Parts: sequence; C-alpha cells; structure tokens
Amino acid sequence: MNAKTTSCIATGLLLLATPLAYAQEAEEALSASDIAKETQNPMADLISVPIQNNFAFGIGPKDGSQYVMNIQPVIPTDLSDDWRLINRVVAPLISNNKVLGSKAGLGDIQYQGFIGPAKEGKIIWGLGPILSMPTATDTTLGTGKWSAGPGAVAVFMEGPWVAGALINNIWSFAGKSDRQDVNAMLIQYFVTYNFDKGWYVTTSPINTANWEASSGDQWTVPLGGGFGKVVFAGELPINLQLQAYYNVVTPDNGPDWSMRFQIQTVLPKSLFGMK
Repeated sequence: MNAKTTSCIATGLLLLATPLAYAQEAEEALSASDIAKETQNPMADLISVPIQNNFAFGIGPKDGSQYVMNIQPVIPTDLSDDWRLINRVVAPLISNNKVLGSKAGLGDIQYQGFIGPAKEGKIIWGLGPILSMPTATDTTLGTGKWSAGPGAVAVFMEGPWVAGALINNIWSFAGKSDRQDVNAMLIQYFVTYNFDKGWYVTTSPINTANWEASSGDQWTVPLGGGFGKVVFAGELPINLQLQAYYNVVTPDNGPDWSMRFQIQTVLPKSLFGMK
C-alpha cells in the first residue's frame, strides 16, 4: 500500500468520523441540557444525591462563620399511573467557628415529601408534609424539638426556562420543654435559564422567617445567584453548581453573606431495581 493510498484512506476515515463526532457531541449536549432541566425540577422522576455545601460569613459580634453540608438523597415513588411521591431526606453536618461555642456535628434531620401528578406539563406542582427530628449531636446545632408542617412546590418549565417556588412552615409539637418553641417558614424561589451543553445560570435564594424571634429580627432575605453545569463521570451525570448571596435582610446576629456549592449525582433507577 503506497503513501497516496494510505493518505486517501485516512482522509476518508476522517471525513466519516467527523459527522459522527459532531452527532455524538450534539447527542451528549442534548442529554446534558435535558438532565440539567430535570435536576432543576423538584418534582422530577429522578433519583439523585445532592450534596450541598453552604458557607455563611460575618455572623455575630465576633465575625464568625458556619459551614453546613446538607446530604439530600431524593427518591421518587410512583403511587399510581397518575400520582407520584417525591421523598427527600436532608441530613445536615454543621461546623461553627466563633458561633455558639464553635461546635461541630450532626444537626436536625428533616424528611420532606411531595405528592403531585406523575404526568409533567408546563406547570408542575406538589403538596406534602415536612418533619424535623431532634437528631443534633449538640444543643447548639439543633432545636431539641420535634416539628412538622405542610409544604408546597410549583414549577413552570418552558423552553430553556425553569422557574418556581417552594414553601413550608413547621411548628414544634414535642421535645425538650426547656428549649424554645419552633415556628419557622422557608420560602425558596428559583429562576434558571439553560444554555447548550448543560450550562445554566440561576438564582435560588433561601428566604427564612423565625416567627418566634422578636419583631424586626425574624427574616433572612438573600439576594444573588450563580451558575452551573452538568458533566459526566463516564455515563454518570453530575450537576455542579456555585452560587453566592448577600443578605439584604438579616437578624442582628445573622450572617452578612453566604456561598453555596452543590454536587448532585444522578443515579440510574435500575441500580435500585426500579423501572
């Protein structure tokens, strides 16, 4: 085989491989974009394990800081052809620095459940309970109370946009009598715009209200946002996200600003024997 023939064969293989490479790249990009949108939908039929790393700075008179790692496995269950239950457990690992004795350990574990239609459309919703359990390993890391209440979520999905809100309120009903009662609200709205190849920009601040605190010292209201991307470890999709927020409203001893870095691994249902 002479050099000219070899060159022609190589050129032909290159011409054949080029459209296949572009097709594979387009397929992967579409898959990453679709997965990114699904991870942004709290009611998605998706098994995932988000590990959310939260950093808060400028806390209290000593300018303290706090690190909270929330391990949040999410498992959907089909109740019927028409209804779906989303199960989420939030297990916080907390480390305080110059805050409440600078303790570290496990916080109060929460269970959140949302029941909603199994068939997704432009508007998706879910309703369900939230239960907070006094599992903290130190009194400074939890409430010492059993608390529960209702939760709701609504999501709008259209083209590259995903927007919605999640709200819940919990009240204490049991626990240590010498600890303060719990009456707390959480409101998280989210707006995300998705680009090609799994990239997106987002804002999803977590607004909280402690109704047991004195007037004017109840709300924490952050303002900010960030970006994210879905990448692949082999065939395993991983959603990476980085956000930063400044608290425009905060209690007297609350944090000035915060940063959130999340790693969310999406797991195949077949791993759990699910279809």
